[in-house]
Amino acid sequence: MPALQLKFLKKADISAFSYSVMRVVLLTHGGAELVIDELAKIAGVEIAGVVIEERTSPQRSLTEKVRRSIKYDGFAATAKKFLVRSNGNANGHSNAVDPKTSTIEACDRLGIEYFLVDDYHSSASLELLTSMNADLGVVYGTNIIKESVFGIPRLGSINLHQGLAPLYRGGPPVFWELFNGEKEVGLTVHFIAAKVDTGDIILQETVPLEYDRRFGVDFERFTDEFRSGLRVKCAELVAKAVAQIASGEVRTTKQDVSLGKRYRLPLKKEKDEMRRRLKMRLENA
Repeated sequence: MPALQLKFLKKADISAFSYSVMRVVLLTHGGAELVIDELAKIAGVEIAGVVIEERTSPQRSLTEKVRRSIKYDGFAATAKKFLVRSNGNANGHSNAVDPKTSTIEACDRLGIEYFLVDDYHSSASLELLTSMNADLGVVYGTNIIKESVFGIPRLGSINLHQGLAPLYRGGPPVFWELFNGEKEVGLTVHFIAAKVDTGDIILQETVPLEYDRRFGVDFERFTDEFRSGLRVKCAELVAKAVAQIASGEVRTTKQDVSLGKRYRLPLKKEKDEMRRRLKMRLENA
């Protein structure tokens, strides 16, 4: 990856604060138990609550779902997907653990209040978030949220992005780095801004990216396992950023978005090209 020429800035409206207790609200779709555990360890930080959004994908008609599936996965995969659903298994993993469950269990274990909402942007959810009187929002594994939500906490909200912003904004994580032949993947904790993954950076790390040939051309399974292996590091990075903000010692880095781009879901042709590149790479290894 090209070196980032970024200037460190002192964020006056953040660093001017030092809290005896900073109230934090966590927004997630689930799978955030490690983040909860790390946040609970920080002296001077109180988790005001965990708000779990249950609607994890936009509501679409069946026709639109089919069209999108063909666009991103092709005809054969779409037919297989809807055949599986018609047989009563919506995701093909009947034994998969609901990520909401592990998050709720962590809250129960630590005595933290949690709330299940249908949509963060509903009037009821906005009223709930306002009533929590949080100083900082922490967003971990959600869809894009609007300023009406991330702007409620007094200091705004931060997000964990699996990508080296500003070079890699959007997603999906790991896919595009692998597609472009990168040797590392970034992890970025940043303040949330109106445009996706463009807010001021608080902390950033990189981890080596090396494709495991045992996966063959099954890049989906590789990326899933690779991302799963980053969960501990991601949780620790989020907690470190929160601790810096609570202490008033945070420094932020303004992004120069001209250095990178926002990536989006790969189309069927891009996934096919990924398999072709992996096949060539494996044959030439």
